[in-house]
Formats: sequence, structure tokens, C-alpha cells
Amino acid sequence: MIGRRDTVNGAHFGFTDRWGGVSAVPYEELNLGGAVGDDPAAVRTNRERAARSLGLDPARVVWMNQVHGADVAVVDGPWQDRPVPEVDAVVTTTRGLALAVLTADCTPVLLADPVAGVAAAAHAGRPGLVAGVVPAAVRAMVELGAEPGRIVARTGPAVCGRCYEVPEAMRAEVASVEPAAHSETSWGTPAVDVSAGVHAQLERLGVRDREQSPVCTLESPDHFSYRRDRTTGRLAGYVWLD
Repeated sequence: MIGRRDTVNGAHFGFTDRWGGVSAVPYEELNLGGAVGDDPAAVRTNRERAARSLGLDPARVVWMNQVHGADVAVVDGPWQDRPVPEVDAVVTTTRGLALAVLTADCTPVLLADPVAGVAAAAHAGRPGLVAGVVPAAVRAMVELGAEPGRIVARTGPAVCGRCYEVPEAMRAEVASVEPAAHSETSWGTPAVDVSAGVHAQLERLGVRDREQSPVCTLESPDHFSYRRDRTTGRLAGYVWLD
């Protein structure tokens, strides 16, 4: 259920795999995405199971309406009855409030400055990488007192640069913004490495404590992959502070 978990000075990071939930084919099992066609009751159950496995209150998890942009919302609690905004990063200074990001090939980015008490979650697909969602999230954290040199960054399972095939023109467009994302598939065609691009952006921003998941979602049967399966579930990354 929780494929990877890490704690650094009171900052907690967790990434799910696809197992341990109740969703049926083709969303089996732990689909956490509410907008992919799965049974809403199954998604609610899956979100409850995932949260409790991390020791979290499911009602204290903030989700996003992700749109592959670079907008950031600062939050101090769950949305309750308010509409979930169209953003691709959320930032908080509320300890104990978990921030969640959904992915199925895109790069989930979890950030925390435990000293300042600021955490963020960002959804970085190819469009978000180009738009600058990760720098936007870091800027929002800094405005709330975080320092880049103290920020801990963890990126989760994502399609790797050896598998993310794109047209040559698209690779050139992405690389013109982030050269580190320029890649080639294992079969010799143009590709984009979003996670490498994210880590290059973080490096330039001064975020030094970084770890990248070795899991390629397209290659791993334990993870959802939109590029592999099209109709499929969503993984989640969670970040929160003690």
C-alpha cells in the first residue's frame, strides 16, 4: 500500500503503490483518483485506508484539482464544502495537515522545511515542468518563511526518461526550458525525463536535500501508468509535518 515512506526531522513523506485497496479492474486496487471513472465509494475507502496506514486522519488530507499548470494554493485546512481549486501545488504552515498529489506517470514532488514548519506538494508533468510549478511552489514556501537550503525534497514513482517517448519537436520545446529533461528512450527515440528536470530546477533553487524514486511507473506492474494502460488508477504522494 505505502510503497515508500521517509521521515526527516519531523517532516513525513509517503508514496503509495497500487495494492491494498478495493477498486475493481481496471483500477485495481488502491486507486486514489476521484476523476478517472472509478466507483466513488471505492475511492473514498481507498483514501481512508491509505491515510490510516500513514497514521493520518483521512479528513485532514488536502487534495487538488490538478490541471497541468503552475498555480499554487496556500491552505490551512481541508476544503470542506468549498470547491477544490484548479491548482498543481499546495503549500501549508499547518502542522498535522497532510498535502496529497495524484499521479500515474507524472512526477509527484513533496517538499518540507521542518524548521520553518512549511510543507508543499506539487504535480509536475511535462506541461507543469515547462510552466514552472516546482519553482512556484518553492517561492510560495519561501514567502512563508522557508529557506531553500533547509527544504527536504522527495520525488516519487514516475515514468522514466528511458520510457517517456515524445516527438522530437516536443523534446526540443521542453529542453529549451529545462535542458536536464532532454532524454532518449532505451530504443533510441526522443524522450523527456521530467524527474531529472524537476531535480535540476530544485538544484538551481538551492534545494540540496533531494531524493528521487528509482521506480519507473511504466515499467512497474506495482504502479499505475497512464501511458501504459490509459484507463487506470492514480497513485498518491503525501507530505505533512509533526
